Amino acid sequence: MPLFRTPQVILFSEDVARAAGFYTGLGFTEAFRVPAEGDPIHVDLTLDGYRIGIASVASTRDDHGLDPVPCGQRAAVVLWTDDVVDAYDRLTGQGAPAIAAPHRWLDRLLIAWTADPDGNPVQLVQHLPAG
Repeated sequence: MPLFRTPQVILFSEDVARAAGFYTGLGFTEAFRVPAEGDPIHVDLTLDGYRIGIASVASTRDDHGLDPVPCGQRAAVVLWTDDVVDAYDRLTGQGAPAIAAPHRWLDRLLIAWTADPDGNPVQLVQHLPAG
């Protein structure tokens, strides 16, 4: 059995630069880009040890023979924060769609949902104090 390491999620996008800009605006740092200059077909971003990739729909189709779905709720990016209400207000104020306003869940978490520019849901989560 092969030893696996460094898991990563790749999201497909019609506009890699736009999607990468959204995630860098959330604090992700660009770690890899192809090509190095001009319009990218793939960008990897990191945040707190986690790596997410944004891949061009056209490149994925043409270079690898896959048939990626370019938009919709195919996967969710989960971001933990100390202030869900502020994060949700900031993102929706910047134009991210408001999918679900902040709400308590299981009396332990405060959760809100928005989306990235390609429609992938972004879940914002905060631990609530016990009691």
